[in-house]
Amino acid sequence: MDEHVRSIPRPLVRTNQWVIVLSVLATWLTHQEWFLLIPLISGLCGLLFQFNPIMRLAKLFLRRNPKEYIPEEWGQQQFNQKIAVICLALGFIGFLLGWNIVGYIFTILVALAAFIAILGFCIGCFLHYQWKQYKYRRSNS
Repeated sequence: MDEHVRSIPRPLVRTNQWVIVLSVLATWLTHQEWFLLIPLISGLCGLLFQFNPIMRLAKLFLRRNPKEYIPEEWGQQQFNQKIAVICLALGFIGFLLGWNIVGYIFTILVALAAFIAILGFCIGCFLHYQWKQYKYRRSNS
């Protein structure tokens, strides 16, 4: 693997995904939309400042050197995080304004995508690949 490619150890990505799923479940069970702010603010910090507090905290619990874990490509994870932040923000705003259907739609989308990614299929990665293919085909036609 090219040493210049930025990556994130898989356990940190999985922790972030679990926090999304658990925050959405906590929101649904308690009817407290504030739980969505945990992954939302962390995701925004990651996108804007390259500092995701959830991943930083999880990094303290890694038992091996971070480079010894399966790497997740940084750019791909940024793309996925943008989708998650948008869905979390729209879900939070929906619940905050009493538009519960909007809140549920967007939180179901983000929780399902995160859980499916935990199981091994990354919907965001698939979308990112399709987008790159579309741009490539468009530039060559």
